[in-house]
This record gives sequence, structure tokens and C-alpha cells, in this order.
Amino acid sequence: MSINITMPALSPTMEEGTLAKWNVKPGDTVEAGDVIAEIETDKATMEVEAVDEGTVAQILVEEGTEGVKVNAIIAVLAEEGEDASSVSADAPAAVPAPSEPAPAKGAPAAATPEAPKQVASTPVQMPALGAGDDRIKASPLARRIAALKGVDLAALKGKGSGPHGRIVKKDVENAQPGAAAPTSTGAPASPDGLILPQVLDDRVYAPDSYRLEPLDGMRKTVARRLTQSFMQVPHFPLNVDIALDKLLAARKGINEAAPEGVKVSVNDMLIKASAMALMAEPDCNASYSDHGIAYHHGAHISVAVAIDGGLITPVIRDAEKKGLADISVEMKDLATRARERKLKPQEYMGGTFSISNLGMFGIKSFASIINPPEGMIMSVGAGEKQPVIGANGELTTATMMGVTLTCDHRVIGGAEGARWLQAFKRYVETPESMLL
Repeated sequence: MSINITMPALSPTMEEGTLAKWNVKPGDTVEAGDVIAEIETDKATMEVEAVDEGTVAQILVEEGTEGVKVNAIIAVLAEEGEDASSVSADAPAAVPAPSEPAPAKGAPAAATPEAPKQVASTPVQMPALGAGDDRIKASPLARRIAALKGVDLAALKGKGSGPHGRIVKKDVENAQPGAAAPTSTGAPASPDGLILPQVLDDRVYAPDSYRLEPLDGMRKTVARRLTQSFMQVPHFPLNVDIALDKLLAARKGINEAAPEGVKVSVNDMLIKASAMALMAEPDCNASYSDHGIAYHHGAHISVAVAIDGGLITPVIRDAEKKGLADISVEMKDLATRARERKLKPQEYMGGTFSISNLGMFGIKSFASIINPPEGMIMSVGAGEKQPVIGANGELTTATMMGVTLTCDHRVIGGAEGARWLQAFKRYVETPESMLL
């Protein structure tokens, strides 16, 4: 009996991915554990291993295909003694258009722990194509995608890449939603009814006056999550200035005594101080949910790392229990693999608090958008020498750093956030207290 290989769910929240590369071809023999493909999610590229042995009978989704739904059939194996040329998939392996879940009826999950599920697609009102000379030539799939994206097919009439200018799937996918025929009623609302399509009006910006770069999976995910966060989470900021001189002196001494190859950064020490402050103020180590407020037992610190095309937040788990050298080594490894898009989902998911540091760019102050379901995110500015009034009223200088703590008001009140900042400031300004 043939074995269907399906698109695996590489993280709990993954819905679709890009089949980046096949490492096998029809006719190849594979064994359990062989790496057969590479899958790109919005955050990382991961290898997929075969869990059964057999001969590759068919590859149903070509490498480079985007938007492959989880549990869609991507290839078929023939078992030992089975004629590979006579093998076919149990269900269509078509890559669905947006909002079209892959059917994969009853297929055994060869590359994912979940069995395939059949989900009914949502009915969509297909756009009219006109008649006679006004008729718009478009494939049924292109029409469906246009309806889902809010693309006016009239704007693409005669410009399609299909035969005789016929509009096909890729033409609609690359088009701007609502880009054509703007009316006095405004652009149509998005499927969730909350966010209007973000498009450039051709009457103001001529299409040939700019270069349009299609969104990749990461940018789409970042845009969606941050928009949802800013709309749904009631943010409020708290600001404080912190003296860094003692921490800088402590860091110098630590690095002089550290083993070869270990170099603790200011950011490593801020990670540790954040974790200690979360333990000192456990009401702030919390997440909102519709079922109640979750108070986390460990301080899992997400650290924003800029990568090509977006942002990712690898997590230092249980940072309150780790020494500075361990945090430094782990953070360097995570940041390197983040930029290579080689992090595993468990390495960038499950944080309880985030740090975003733009001090190295000379930014003095900024406020970040909360990364749900975390309850707080801290924005770190540059440390600068500033004139200050000393303990005895004398004018002196100190290295001051501004931080902004952005809080989810559903979970954390102003007083709780202020107490957390006091604890954080105490650990930074008296770094020896982190050793107690």
C-alpha cells in the first residue's frame, strides 16, 4: 500500500510553509530518518525526515512552491514490492489558494505527528467577468484568489501572463488588493472586517513610479502579529533612566576573569537583570488569556534579533538560573542561527518577556509593540555620558541609559510595572546583587 508524505506542522502555530528543496527524486529509495526535503516557515528553514521506508513514486509539490498547507500531500512512497509507476495519491495534492485548506482525506501522516484532516473551504463570491469585448479572461483559480484578496480583475485585463493575456494565479497573487478602480466608497475591508487593505492609489502613485517587492512569509507574519497586538492589546509605556557605570565596570572585570572565548556583553547582563526582576516581581511575569492570567514559573527572555527580511526573538529559557557566561554563549549561538534561519520553533517560541535593544545604533529612546502573549517588552536605548547631580549635590558625569517598558494593561497595572522597573534598575546599578 502506498504511503502519502504530507506537509508537516513544524510548530504548533504553523498553517502553511514553502517547500524550499527536495533532496530526493522519483525512483530514489529512502529509509526512516533520511532527510528528504527542506521546508521554510516564516521564521526558519527546517529539514524533514522520512518516517517510513520505500521508493519515491511521485513528487506532487515542486520545490519553491509557497503557501503549501499543513497536511497537504506533497509526495507518495511505494512500499517494498509495490510497482512505483502504478502508485497514486489517495487525495489531490493541489496547493490551495489562500483560505483553501488542503483536503488530504484520511491520509496517514508520513512526516507529521498529526493525521490529515479534511476541512471544508469557505464559499467565496466570484467576480463577474463581463461579456463580449469587455470580457476579462481569467482562470477559475485566479478569480477565486482575486475575490479573497480584493483584487479588481479589470486592472489586469489583457496583462495576464497566460495565453493571449489570460490572467492566472501568479498574476493575481502579485497584484495589489483593491489597486484598481477606486471608488468613492473606499477600499473593501479585509476578511476580518477590521483592517482596510493597505494599497497605493494609482491616481496618486503611478504604478511605474515605484518598485513593488512582494511580501515574504516572515514580513506577512510580522505585519499580521504586530497589527493584531497594537489593535487588541492596550499598551502603556513607562520610562526610566539607569546609571550604567557600575555594570560596565563589573562587565570589564568579569571578562578579564572569564575563560577564553567567553565575552559577556551589556545585553547579556540586561537579560540576567530582567530575569531576576521578573522573579522579584512575579506578578509581572504573566500572560493574558481569555481563561485567566497565566503566571509563569520561569523567566524565559525573548531577545529581538534583526535578520534579513524581518525580526525574530530567540528565547533564553530560565534565564534567572543561568550564569552570565552561559547566557553569553547561548545568546551568541541563538543569534547566529537566527540570522541563518536555522532556529527550531521551540527556540523562538514560548517567551514570557522581551528585550529590544537599539542602543548600538545610537537610539536614545523608543517604545516597542508587545509580542503576545507576553505581558511586557523593554526597549533599551544607548548609554551616554551625561551631567548628573551626585549624592552630595556636586555636579558630575555618569553613563546613563534610557529604557521604556511597554506593558499589557490587561495583565499589568502602572504600579506593578513601576515596581518591576525599580527591581530591574536595582540589579543594573548594583550588579553584585545579581549574585545573591
